[in-house]
Amino acid sequence: MNDMLEGMLETALYADDLDKAEAFYEGILGLSKISRGGNRHVFFRCGAGVLLIFNPQETIKPPSPTSLQVPPHGTTGAGHACFRVCGENLDAIAARLTSGGVAIESEVTWPQGGRSIYFRDPAGNSLECADARIWGIE
Repeated sequence: MNDMLEGMLETALYADDLDKAEAFYEGILGLSKISRGGNRHVFFRCGAGVLLIFNPQETIKPPSPTSLQVPPHGTTGAGHACFRVCGENLDAIAARLTSGGVAIESEVTWPQGGRSIYFRDPAGNSLECADARIWGIE
C-alpha cells in the first residue's frame, strides 16, 4: 500500500477565530488563500498541498442534506504542523515571523542534519519550519 500513497494532500488545523487565522497565514506566512467558507473554514495553498484551517465549533455539526457530505470532525487543544523550508531560507522566515510580532519558541539543529524553528499561530497551534533533511529527505 505504501507505494500507492503519494504524499500528504491536506493538513488540517483548528482555530476558533478564523479572522486572526486568516490574517496570520495569509499576511505573516504569505500563503495564498484558496477560499473562505464563512465562519467554518479558510483554506490556503501551501506548496504542492493545502492547509485547511477549520473552526472546531462549526465542523462538529453534522452536514445538512443539501451540503457536501463531509463527516463531522474536529479536535480540542493545540495541533502541530511543519512547513518544509529550504535550509537557506530558515533565517529569512524567522526574520519575517519576528518582524510580524511572532516569537520563535525554539530553534533545533538536528544530529542527522537540518534545522527547525518552532512558533505558534494565534490559536496556539505549534508550527514548525524545517529543512527536509531532518527526516533524511533531500
